[in-house]
Amino acid sequence: MLNLVLYSDQIVPACAAIDLRFVEMVAAHGAGKRIAYVASSPEPERDFFLAGQAYYGRLGLDLALFFDLDEPHSAGDIAALFASDAIHLAGGHTGGFLQRLKRSGMLGPLSDWARSGGILIGVSAGAILMAPTIATDALFIGERPEDIEDGAALGLTPFEFFPHLGDDDSYLPALLRYSLSTPRPILACNDSDGIVVSGGRIECFGEPLWIAAGAPRPPTEHLLQGFMRIQMP
Repeated sequence: MLNLVLYSDQIVPACAAIDLRFVEMVAAHGAGKRIAYVASSPEPERDFFLAGQAYYGRLGLDLALFFDLDEPHSAGDIAALFASDAIHLAGGHTGGFLQRLKRSGMLGPLSDWARSGGILIGVSAGAILMAPTIATDALFIGERPEDIEDGAALGLTPFEFFPHLGDDDSYLPALLRYSLSTPRPILACNDSDGIVVSGGRIECFGEPLWIAAGAPRPPTEHLLQGFMRIQMP
């Protein structure tokens, strides 16, 4: 059963409800408190990792392992990554992150680990990667999601994800247009919003938008659970 936490942003006070749900998830699955951090790009000073350590520390959790996809790793290093109680996929440049996952051979193993029940956390780019495609990320680099042909990602969610919706007024019209050409709905979040997938359910925090067939609407519980029954075993 999948256990996913998707943040648009994370280190903002409005995300406290998502944090509490994540802590509950960890406790419910009998997991420990050790979290691994997968960097989206090289972090020579580890500034984002250190900020993450402080953040998780306030929740009583330990961001203990830093994993750089550009460095060679022994079998022991990889075993330690997947022995973690949760894995955090950092924010950053989504396309570059995806290419690093592919080059390092970690895309498939990470997907398999999540499908086996591991708790996977994604922030911004890390959350986009959980979807079948990173096409929505095109809007952040001045391109059209409709034109992305090589964006296949982890494929863990039956929806696409878009963070930082409120950062630019052009994002929503572009997503509405894109929703006419993609077979999957898009969950679009402001930085105070987030999504948890657990126990075969989608839980929404804040006020995300469900965008499908050219129309936005609030993702009601009835809509979400009906969708999950159809899309996921």
